[in-house]
Amino acid sequence: MFRYALGAALALLIPNAQIQAAGSTPPAPGTIHLDAKTSAKGLKILRDGIRAQGPDNFWPSIHACEALTLAGHGDEVTKFLTPKLKTEKDDQHRVGLARELVRAGDRSKAAIMFDILAGKDPHGHVHACESLYKVNEIADGQLMRAALKSKNIKQALMAAAALGRQGNPQAMKFLRDHLDDEDQDIVRIVAWVLGRIGDARADLPGLRTGLSKQKDPLIRAYFENSLALLGAPRGITAVLRNLRSDDPAIRTYSATFAGEARITSAKDRLIPLLDDENIDVRVRAAQALFVLSQDVPPDSNENISREVFPATRKNPRYSEGSILPMPDGSLLYATTEFVGSGSDHAEARLIARTSPDAGRSWGDTIVLQKPEKGKNIMSVTLRYLTSPLGEDTQIGFFYLRKNSLNDMHPYMRTSSAKEPLKFGEQHSLTDEAGYQGMNNDRITRLTDGRLLAPMWFSPDIKKISHIKSYCLFSDDQGKSWQKSKDIVDYSKRGAMEPEFIEFKDGRIGMLIRTQSGHIAISYSKDRGETWSKPVSWNVRSPEAPATIRRIPSTGDLLLIWNDNYEKGAGHSGKRSPLTAAISSDEGKTWHNKINLETSKQHTFSYISLTFMHGRAIMSYYVRDEKNKQISSRFRSLPIAAFYQ
Repeated sequence: MFRYALGAALALLIPNAQIQAAGSTPPAPGTIHLDAKTSAKGLKILRDGIRAQGPDNFWPSIHACEALTLAGHGDEVTKFLTPKLKTEKDDQHRVGLARELVRAGDRSKAAIMFDILAGKDPHGHVHACESLYKVNEIADGQLMRAALKSKNIKQALMAAAALGRQGNPQAMKFLRDHLDDEDQDIVRIVAWVLGRIGDARADLPGLRTGLSKQKDPLIRAYFENSLALLGAPRGITAVLRNLRSDDPAIRTYSATFAGEARITSAKDRLIPLLDDENIDVRVRAAQALFVLSQDVPPDSNENISREVFPATRKNPRYSEGSILPMPDGSLLYATTEFVGSGSDHAEARLIARTSPDAGRSWGDTIVLQKPEKGKNIMSVTLRYLTSPLGEDTQIGFFYLRKNSLNDMHPYMRTSSAKEPLKFGEQHSLTDEAGYQGMNNDRITRLTDGRLLAPMWFSPDIKKISHIKSYCLFSDDQGKSWQKSKDIVDYSKRGAMEPEFIEFKDGRIGMLIRTQSGHIAISYSKDRGETWSKPVSWNVRSPEAPATIRRIPSTGDLLLIWNDNYEKGAGHSGKRSPLTAAISSDEGKTWHNKINLETSKQHTFSYISLTFMHGRAIMSYYVRDEKNKQISSRFRSLPIAAFYQ
């Protein structure tokens, strides 16, 4: 399932990955060896191809750009296409140029495709949906979910492809429902998509039945190619046969799929196609050979779990993390490193590590913020202050600076996404006296750009343990902040460690940690300036914070919290299990509840949550109940896993 999707995603994450070097080393399983002569010939075809001139060669040139990036030379593509994008006027062509620049590593160019999709001129809408699907970008999903309802069936199908690739089950159903459409062009598109993002068990029967109904050789080839992608021997045999078809279109698509399906036995049939009379055939044959010479991509269904920051005797606690997908496709994972003690008030600093491969491996430790004169620094949030897709994207780095038990304040620094680790001077979000706190991974950016910071406070946490909450908001990307008119309170220990969610009707919900056995919620109808009296949200919980986000591909809410309550116990029960659930009605009801962690020897809390390429990207603390040490864990799951 999603074999092609992950392969393309990895090409985006590591656009300049080197192909297997020619030499005497045997190729790894599932790969082929290319000798120096064949590699050089393939690269020449692609470099000549991107410079193909004439009105009929625009798209072959774009295909050559794709192939050259997949061959590990995205830098050449970026250099070649960037000036062309500045002068191109045709929306369909602009989409193609932007798409290949994104594939080559310049994610900011996705904004061009979204602008065209949002525009009134429909000329580029279908191409925009198709290209965003190909590079696995849907932003917050709103435009693509709207496109799924388009009266233009091709636009709706390509929107479904983009959403289905990122885990939307209804989009997959929409595609499957059109596999036997009366319009054969629609059938061809659906077969093409299902081979790439479908599931063997769910889609092989339909594709086999569809193939039996087809008489047109080209449409039959589409079905056969998709069967090959899903691992059907019949499809693989057909791809090998079709590489020798008299029809150049069939040769072209079969060459493309031979690489994507990793049919290594196709090597001896692909090499002669480097001399084909058709430019697209030559380009796709070269692309397939380079793809087959590279490592087999990991399983896209992989459940990735890594103890990125394991606790030690010297550093017994790593907690309260935040993860940001970077413009180059890497991940930046920040957390608090405590020294000598696991106390909230121990010496601590903020550190980070980066991952180039979606969280499978992590680099060396980077110090983001040191304590000042031994004071405590903790509770990090990494957030885009502007759209993550654009030329002037800004990143906010938020944290708490603790001077004493009656003096703690939130601070922020900013950087450009072009130089993401070069943060500027720090400044405080508020000069309110007292112990002013904000949890990790908590800044919310509303659809209109307003930033919300969920604050909790006590005049002196040692003397007054009762907590109240309020909202800070900023309309100038964090340069200045204003305080909400209302303070939110609750029974017992109060309204603690709030979290925000923007509902579809424009209201803001403030989720609150309580001692009452449930999550409480307060509502704002004016973007955070005033708040209602909080009430139970009818979700049971111990005294622990919950995290909620909207899933881009579906628009549903994803809640992660501890589904547990033990009256009279410390913290009203253990922070275990760690549970996830989906709401399709804005939090009124919850379904598809699953436990992410269930260990009786550990507890789990202080979750961070974001999304990238159809996966939920999480961090949370893992507390060993025996030695009391806390590690910080990375977790990544495909969105589809939450709907199964």
